[in-house]
Amino acid sequence: MKTFNCLIVEDEPLAAGILEDYIRQIPFLRLVGKCGDALNALEVLREASIDVLFLDIHLPGLKGLDFLRSLPHPPQTILTTAYHDYALEG
Repeated sequence: MKTFNCLIVEDEPLAAGILEDYIRQIPFLRLVGKCGDALNALEVLREASIDVLFLDIHLPGLKGLDFLRSLPHPPQTILTTAYHDYALEG
C-alpha cells in the first residue's frame, strides 16, 4: 500500500496535536512536519514531497486559502477550521 506524506499547517497547538494523533493512527499516512504559518509550510513544500496537506483556513499573515491559491501545484488538501462560519452543515 502506498504511503502518503502529510503536512499539517495549523497555528493552534491543540488542533495541530489532534490532527497529528489522527494521522499517526492511520498506517498509510506519514507525518512529514507541522507548521504554524504559510511561510514555514512553503519551505517544507519546497524540500519534501507532500501528498496531503492539512491546512487551517485562518493562519497568521497569509491566510490558508490565499496560500493554497499561490501554490502552482498544490498537493491534495484538507481544509481545517475551528470557525463554524466555514463549516458545512450536514
